[in-house]
Amino acid sequence: MTTSFTSALKRGRAFLTPTNSSTTIPRLDDGAAKAPEGALFPKVDPAVDGEDCDHDCESCSIKYPAKFKIDEDDKLYGNVKAWATHMLVATGKTDWVKDVSDEKGSVMEAIRDCGLEPSNGKLMLSASNMPLPEEHHFPSDPTTILLLPSFTIIENVSPDNVPTLIEQHINSAPTSTTPFLSTLPTSLPPDISALSLNPSLATQSNGSPPGPISSSPPPLTTRPCPHRYLILLCSQKTRDARCGQSAPLLRREFERHLRPLGLYRDLQDERPGGVGIYFISHVGGHKYSANVMIYRRGEVGVVDGNGIDDGDGDPKSTGVGHLGVGGGDGKVDSSQVDASSGVIRGTGGKADGHGKAKESVGMGEGNQCIWLARVRPEDCEGIVKHTVLKGKVIKPERQLRGGFDRQKGLVSW
Repeated sequence: MTTSFTSALKRGRAFLTPTNSSTTIPRLDDGAAKAPEGALFPKVDPAVDGEDCDHDCESCSIKYPAKFKIDEDDKLYGNVKAWATHMLVATGKTDWVKDVSDEKGSVMEAIRDCGLEPSNGKLMLSASNMPLPEEHHFPSDPTTILLLPSFTIIENVSPDNVPTLIEQHINSAPTSTTPFLSTLPTSLPPDISALSLNPSLATQSNGSPPGPISSSPPPLTTRPCPHRYLILLCSQKTRDARCGQSAPLLRREFERHLRPLGLYRDLQDERPGGVGIYFISHVGGHKYSANVMIYRRGEVGVVDGNGIDDGDGDPKSTGVGHLGVGGGDGKVDSSQVDASSGVIRGTGGKADGHGKAKESVGMGEGNQCIWLARVRPEDCEGIVKHTVLKGKVIKPERQLRGGFDRQKGLVSW
């Protein structure tokens, strides 16, 4: 590892160290802090985000069934269990057996029964409607997984190689409490520069390029997820009919608002950027349907030898910090959003205002997960404009269950 890279990492850790204003929040054993209610994600502000930022969509024509009743009394925030990594398994289905780990011969069953626990914390396991490989005919055939928050797609996963998956990929993956480093030095070791800055690169589990076809089981291969944002909707009606009812309706409404912005990506769309929407299995709290998990990637930048930050601790001024910081009125339309990346124009830059050259070069790992509940179709427009694109919550008192922010070092548990 080069001297410049080591130096930059040290400066990055210093940049991520909480300022005096946040030291009053007790740190957990892993270095993250449990955020009190109202501190994890900002709430929309009509003075900044527009007078109608907290209004329901007036053009929404989709409605839940008349008998769709949920719990409106329980306090939501802070009651979700901690998780370190989140794995979505491609099944091509939108509903599953009650406990997905009971799917005979499946990767989910192998994860439960292999006897290995990830060394970096709790793994949240979800079946998903991600499409299966063409050669997949039986539950034990190789499939594809999506690992979060690293936003890594791992292919050729089968029950037989689940131990390799855990030991070589999950154990070394970033977690919900791993500090998020938004900048990298210009001089990078080849493996780091290739992985971080070339989204189209696929590697085998040993780091080598894919080799010739052989008769042996195919090795695990990895590649970055092409999407900048993910919306995960619980659709498992075998656990609760309301999840099976709400998920397809919400997907239609999210799609209606994403298409004009050029951000909608269907299950086969591999264009970089945009928003992927996946159905997943039960995540808990179905009495608060609909549950919606939003994963947001951070941005990776390259800096020169002058350093990572200008010293003010504000990542937005560097052009390489949080994505989706809105304009003066907080309103978002298709002219403001770069359809190829999902970034709101005007939020990044090549200089930090102090003469230090900085350049944004690509999508980084997942930086945030915002877990909402009690979501209705009329909420979708605001969620797209403010939660997906800006990381702000509209109705935290009623809808926010929890989540994490790696750059802030905060979690809800």
